[in-house]
Amino acid sequence: MQFNFKKWDTILGWSVFTIALIVYSLTVEPTLSFWDCGEYIATAAKLQVGHPPGAPLYQMMGAFFAMFAFSPDKVALMVNMMSVFSSAFTILFMFWSSTIILRAVVAKFSE
Repeated sequence: MQFNFKKWDTILGWSVFTIALIVYSLTVEPTLSFWDCGEYIATAAKLQVGHPPGAPLYQMMGAFFAMFAFSPDKVALMVNMMSVFSSAFTILFMFWSSTIILRAVVAKFSE
């Protein structure tokens, strides 16, 4: 039986994503918190310009997630859920990047 690295890398990567998504979802802030969070939520919900330099991609993605809020009370939660998904995807891509780098290093030293 041959070891299929790509299959296991994909399965483990999505497992890490799922675990991170669950943990972040359980600990998400349902309203706004300190510092710039309130400003970013407000500018994302209304598609307005925040303070310079701003974060236009964050605001556009936040506006997309804010469209799924069933009431104005849930806008902050939905924008924070966008951050949850973004963080979980960051962990997924970090896992895949590290496995690619480690695989290249191991292949180099095993020659």
